[in-house]
Amino acid sequence: MLTPDEPIRARKEKKAAVFPAARWDAFVEQHAYGHLLQTSKWGELKSQHGWQYVRSTVVNAEAELIGGSIILFRRLPFGLGMLAYVPRGPVVNWDNRDTAAAVIKIAAKTAHSRGAIGLIVEPELLDTPSDRRTLAGCGLFPLDLHVQPRRTIWVNLDVEEEVDILSSMKQKTRYNIGLARRKGVTVREGGSNDIAAFYSLSQTTAERNAFSIYPESYYRSFLNLFGPLNADRARLLIAEHNRRTLAGLVVVAFGQRATYLYGASSNEDRELMPTYLLQWEAMRWARERGCRTYDLWGVPDEDEATLEANFKDRNDGLWGVYRFKRGFGGQIVRHIGAWGQVFSPARWWLYQQACRLRKTNGLSG
Repeated sequence: MLTPDEPIRARKEKKAAVFPAARWDAFVEQHAYGHLLQTSKWGELKSQHGWQYVRSTVVNAEAELIGGSIILFRRLPFGLGMLAYVPRGPVVNWDNRDTAAAVIKIAAKTAHSRGAIGLIVEPELLDTPSDRRTLAGCGLFPLDLHVQPRRTIWVNLDVEEEVDILSSMKQKTRYNIGLARRKGVTVREGGSNDIAAFYSLSQTTAERNAFSIYPESYYRSFLNLFGPLNADRARLLIAEHNRRTLAGLVVVAFGQRATYLYGASSNEDRELMPTYLLQWEAMRWARERGCRTYDLWGVPDEDEATLEANFKDRNDGLWGVYRFKRGFGGQIVRHIGAWGQVFSPARWWLYQQACRLRKTNGLSG
């Protein structure tokens, strides 16, 4: 069984150290490159659903925390061993390449010591030539896969008035928000009693759009860890009409960013536009929490010109999602994607072949 922390020596001036979870999480939240997926609670969530995790933390000569990673471990099929994965991390000042290299080095040593055949990282970096050079300089190479959304839309909440957010949306989206209100759709905060209904809607949505979802226990675990009774960062919002549940979403606030993580809607009464009002209320909630950005969490990985040229005609993959999300305005951004380091070339090759056969990267869940 993995323990949360493992000290491993790096260079003289930078070494691994053990920190309490609360100290690490506070560091992540305040860091420019911090992300919810690099918190201890995210590790706890994943440890309840097929993963194990460790915190790999690094200090300087003055014993100050300067970076680190939540590393998730998952056993691969066919006896190939373990794979180590760092979602939206490591957390480090990437502009300091020496520090970044030390953090990657210690993460790699931690992963290798635990029997991983390779390390995959998906940093909280946008896709720029400079950051690609930085990752390559840390001994990493780009991978043809991604686990977290590569491309997404960020809506700016850092405005004087709520109406300024609305004014940046497409006219049709503003109209649909108002239509939902006029038709009597209401939005409330959901509780544990609403999770079963939300999961049922998720099943309907998955069947309609041909994608996979987590089991009900996963959403329950997430809300137990991040909801009002624990970390108080997440909310389940429910859209209703005449006491019937039409749609729901899960939004989480971390640092100055809120993220729309999970959403679901019924096949019935879609003309009431409940999902539009849900997103608007989620943005309002996030802004009240002090968030400056609302992450719509995933659109097709195409440049903006291609997205705009094709969204009316395509419904496969995330294209229908883009057609909905583009209406809320915002900026399309692209993350740098997954990069890796291999410890066992032969088993890594076999892992890649297995992924191609199964059409999966083995990292979901």
